[in-house]
Amino acid sequence: MAQDTPKEPLKRKAYTKELRKLQSQLCQLQEWVQQTQMRVIVVFEGRDAAGKGGTIRAITERVSPRVFRVVALPAPSSREKTQMYLQRYVPHFPAGGEIVIFDRSWYNRAGVEPVMGFCTPEEHERFLMGCPVFEQYMVDSGILLLKIWLEVGKEEQARRFAARIDDPLRQWKLSPMDIKSWKRWYDYSKARDQMLAATDTPFAPWHILRSDNKKKARLNCIRFLLEKIPYEKVKRAKVKLPPRSKQGEYDDGASLKGRNFIPERY
Repeated sequence: MAQDTPKEPLKRKAYTKELRKLQSQLCQLQEWVQQTQMRVIVVFEGRDAAGKGGTIRAITERVSPRVFRVVALPAPSSREKTQMYLQRYVPHFPAGGEIVIFDRSWYNRAGVEPVMGFCTPEEHERFLMGCPVFEQYMVDSGILLLKIWLEVGKEEQARRFAARIDDPLRQWKLSPMDIKSWKRWYDYSKARDQMLAATDTPFAPWHILRSDNKKKARLNCIRFLLEKIPYEKVKRAKVKLPPRSKQGEYDDGASLKGRNFIPERY
């Protein structure tokens, strides 16, 4: 993939200011989604340490979790392994007025599963053939489907892995699966290219997000969502708080006397 011309680093103050502006627009977007009963699915995929978690947090930290639902399914149970592969994802699809964000999705079968040997070559090929049909049905039913692939470079991934090893606040991010997949960079590249060739369709195209710079990736992603999900600003009536009940009717502090309070150390 061709590299863009390097740009100036994004300073934290400028990042924070732009992020707040975009998050404010996301709040307007969620009101429109609720009012119009729109249904949206956003799929996030990418290599390990590509920045999916941080990008999703930037999207969701200022909006309602009842509108922006994040789905991050664990490994399938023994029962789910006997089901049709796509079956366990369907119950998490949005109802009217919801945006569902899949932190990894049915595309596990296009990436980690064939690379790590969790599915057979036949199952992998069957998925690549059937997935566009499945997604065509989703789109025809009225769901807006957005698929985002976070592309991180080899050197930047190595730097992030090293940071996870040394930083106790990040060590939980380094799973045994990450260690096993570390040496399979080119296997993942091949699986990614097969996935794009088979499932990048006119009705559900893939969108590549460069994520070597996490701050820029988060801003670019939010801006992309605001452009791809059509919305208008909803007019809201100004809220005026009513007066509280009369003082003296109830001593609301009496029951707290003598209780165990957490020490105020800060």
